[in-house]
Amino acid sequence: MEPSFANEVLLLVLVAAVVAMVSRRFSMPYSVGLVVTGMILALLPLTPKINLTRELIFDALLPPLIFEAAFYLRWDQLSREIPIVLTLATAGVVVSGAVIAVGMHYVGGWAWPSAVVFGSLISATDPVSVIATLRDAQVHGRLRLLIESESLFNDGTAAVAFGVAVLFSSGHVVTALEVGANVLLVIAGALLCGAGIAGIALFLMGRTEDHLIELTFTTVAAYASFLLAEQLHFSGVLATIVAGLIIGNRGPFGILSDHGREAVQAFWEYAAFVANSLVFLLIGMQEAMQNFEAVWMTCVFALLFVTLGRAAAVYPLSGLFARSGLRITAYQQHALFWGGLRGALALALALGLPVELPQRSEIITVSFAVVAFSVFAQGLTMPRLLRAIGEIHRHDQTASRRVAGQ
Repeated sequence: MEPSFANEVLLLVLVAAVVAMVSRRFSMPYSVGLVVTGMILALLPLTPKINLTRELIFDALLPPLIFEAAFYLRWDQLSREIPIVLTLATAGVVVSGAVIAVGMHYVGGWAWPSAVVFGSLISATDPVSVIATLRDAQVHGRLRLLIESESLFNDGTAAVAFGVAVLFSSGHVVTALEVGANVLLVIAGALLCGAGIAGIALFLMGRTEDHLIELTFTTVAAYASFLLAEQLHFSGVLATIVAGLIIGNRGPFGILSDHGREAVQAFWEYAAFVANSLVFLLIGMQEAMQNFEAVWMTCVFALLFVTLGRAAAVYPLSGLFARSGLRITAYQQHALFWGGLRGALALALALGLPVELPQRSEIITVSFAVVAFSVFAQGLTMPRLLRAIGEIHRHDQTASRRVAGQ
């Protein structure tokens, strides 16, 4: 690592710590404060020159964020909700992407290849943005589990859809059999990578009580599962989710030492804070560099169809569980709809598009516009929506008790 790069990262982490203090004092979502700060930094002459690239997001920043989120998911709770999570993370992504692609083609005027690629990369909710917003709002319980789990698991579907879309844009004829085989391969490969790395890490952790060594194995597991899966063209996010789930549900209960458990939890909380801070600061710095004026009408269309696509994914699919024990209340559906934020994952896919793709630069700029809307419009209003939902639930419960008492 070059000294200049290390100095720039250190400066950004220092800025992030100050932003965190100010954001909490003024009750502002941390992610919003970071993006605003990043936009301001981009206009200053001595701003750190760190570019937000696909490699930086995928190879450095995503693994710790994904691993830390999965580490705290409890399988006994997740298993009860898995039918909903998988439905939203698969069919939901496909429905949303289709609505966006059709809208951008017929209304936005994009060629089918560009519209399909954009629909595939922007359809999945982003785990980084979603988790940051839920933590800022201090959301707990079933609603947080549903929103967070969906955002973690829908990457697998998005990765397959994106790969198919890129092939389609290059003129390759894609058959349904190819798509089905690719889906199974990506999922199975990611599961094997994540489970295999987690199993090795747990085996080694069980043979030491040195908390530093235990901590090292979790760090290796987070990055190795992600990088191995990506190297083999599987889903790195899904592999790291699996590794985090296995280690988080097995490690603290009999494998990690007491000191090791405390060290692991403290370290990953800090690692997620640093990675999260860098992601949003860099997003803000890149947002300030985009020429939105040149494509402002296309950005408006994109925001419209991204919103409609999310609604088409959440409300009809939630209706499938209306008569079961997994029923999603109307208030929870509203939160799922508005909590479908986009962020670093969509930008990583956009920035990694082939240079020969038609309208590539336009797709990247519009993707940044959608992410900006997610951060500011949804990020700032989501806490209020969640508080309103909480108040509605309390009023409903009070009314029910009154009726029962009459």
